[in-house]
Amino acid sequence: MTASNFRPEESMELCYENVNGSCIKSSYSPWPRAILYGVLGLGALLAVFGNLLVITAILHFKQLHTPTNFLVASLACADFLVGVTVMPFSTVRSVESCWYFGETYCKFHTCFDTSFCFASLFHLCCISIDRYIAVTDPLTYPTKFTISVSGLCIALSWFFSVTYSFSIFYTGANEEGIEELVVALTCVGGCQAPLNQNWVLLCFLLFFLPTVVMVFLYGRIFLVAKHQARKIEGTANQAQASSESYKERVAKRERKAAKTLGIAMAAFLVSWLPYIIDAVIDAYMNFITPPYVYEILVWCVYYNSAMNPLIYAFFYPWFRKAIKLIVSGKVLRADSSATNLFSEEAGAG
Repeated sequence: MTASNFRPEESMELCYENVNGSCIKSSYSPWPRAILYGVLGLGALLAVFGNLLVITAILHFKQLHTPTNFLVASLACADFLVGVTVMPFSTVRSVESCWYFGETYCKFHTCFDTSFCFASLFHLCCISIDRYIAVTDPLTYPTKFTISVSGLCIALSWFFSVTYSFSIFYTGANEEGIEELVVALTCVGGCQAPLNQNWVLLCFLLFFLPTVVMVFLYGRIFLVAKHQARKIEGTANQAQASSESYKERVAKRERKAAKTLGIAMAAFLVSWLPYIIDAVIDAYMNFITPPYVYEILVWCVYYNSAMNPLIYAFFYPWFRKAIKLIVSGKVLRADSSATNLFSEEAGAG
């Protein structure tokens, strides 16, 4: 989908007809408008209900109460909040080219947007550390990455992401040094939050450093997994193979979980990287990105919040089973929390 496929009609409309300095409103014909609302609205619905299913499944079923899954549930919470507090309002802004929800919520919307998206990044980084320990040392992993450690990772991820976003956008620090440019870009009915060069550099570093950590760790994970696979294939003594069967089953399970969460990380980077690169270029080139290009990049980021539940549903049999139990209402039974969600092959991911 590109904005060039849905060109506005030539007649110019304003967001607020009788207000001086009003922003220009996009005037789409009915079908393009309906298609845009449908596509963008679908992303919001997927983000809300998909992540709600993840949260419900992990919190309800006792078998899923693991350090990794608590991190996944908190990640789903961040994506769920993007779907509730950010995407519906951004849908209207993207289609209408107008902000109708007030200046105060514009600031909160920007803070929520940044907070929840960076919370996702920090959670994914913690998950990569968790998976690295699980794959490289599966037998002692339970004593190293405990639920307490998982809880600390969750708390720090939320603290740093919320502190960063609100300290920049709610205080107006993002506009320091570019006041004239902000005034030139500002109109009534707009909701923009340009970053000055200092803050955009910090934003880039906050994205880049966890990304390097994740790429390095998942690279190591797959090297270890490859080595383990070769070792299994090269086992000649049947007695030795039997004695190592439990260890290898655990290792196989952890590798499978790492692969699935690695795919989630890759999807996050593919969604985010173009937006981050554009933000840096914009800050140093006086915000030259065309509005429709910016909207496309922003929605690539938003849609990432809807992707993780789809990835889990595709790769995790236990999640598919949990969805069936939740949707059918069987989770309301008194003993449903003790349900066995996975066979030995599926693993505890």
